Amino acid sequence: MTGSELTSRGRSDVAAPSGVLARTAQALWRRPRLRLGLLLSAPMVWLVVLYLGSLATMFAASVWSVDSFTGRVQRGFTTANFRTLLTDPVYRTIAARTLGVALTVTAVSALIAVPVALFMAKAVRSPRVRAALLVAVSMPLWANYLVKGYAWRIMLDQRGVLDWLLRPLGLHTPGLGLLATTVALLYLWLPYMILPVYAAFERLPNSLLDAASDLGARPWRTFRTVVLPLVMPGVVAGSIFTFSLTLGDYIMVKIVGRATQLYANVVYDNIGVAGDLPFASAAAVFPVVVVVGYLLAVRRTGALESL
Repeated sequence: MTGSELTSRGRSDVAAPSGVLARTAQALWRRPRLRLGLLLSAPMVWLVVLYLGSLATMFAASVWSVDSFTGRVQRGFTTANFRTLLTDPVYRTIAARTLGVALTVTAVSALIAVPVALFMAKAVRSPRVRAALLVAVSMPLWANYLVKGYAWRIMLDQRGVLDWLLRPLGLHTPGLGLLATTVALLYLWLPYMILPVYAAFERLPNSLLDAASDLGARPWRTFRTVVLPLVMPGVVAGSIFTFSLTLGDYIMVKIVGRATQLYANVVYDNIGVAGDLPFASAAAVFPVVVVVGYLLAVRRTGALESL
């Protein structure tokens, strides 16, 4: 084989991969649906196999039972777990308490987030100050969950730091319990409400506010009729986070709630303590149904279409 043949063969070997890549790129460019399918294949496998598969397994296990003598799971169909959850007043009380805490945390978060986000997006002119405020808002997310939980336990306990500061004034903290759980959960999930609302305020054109002012609208009327409808999608997005995260939290109750039980603790206790996996699966259906119902209710308002 001559030198020219070796050279031409080497060039063809080098050019071959680039030719295959070029043909593949051209084929994908001509078929955008195939390109989109390849990009979404890995996330869809993760979603369908792991997430939806786990939900399907949970729903299937919720209609099983546990043999009281052997402790083994019986895979026969039964609705006993759901009947217990619906008829036992203890579980109805826990369900109502959980919904109350989730709605309270969501409502208070919205009341705090709207003025804070409005100040950050419209009142602050300096980009550096605005960035510093964003960092301050997101800073609680940097700390470990357990560290924040035990910090609130130290502060809110009747022998804690806050009680020590209030004692000279003749005041005392309420101690650990349902109120402490609500306050701690509010602190945990408040950034998830402020950040979407801030993004909504940042997209709000200042010209609309100037036009409302030029037409003689007072500040409160401008906020109620112009600003609030436009930032409501951000409030809805934040409420989805705060409501669902509060509904499924069980660790903070263990840290600052003492004997206070929320519905997620029923799931946790039946998995770890009682070992009744079918009953825990049936109990886990409740937050799923509530979140789906909440999303459907929010969807009817039309706010999801503007996200």
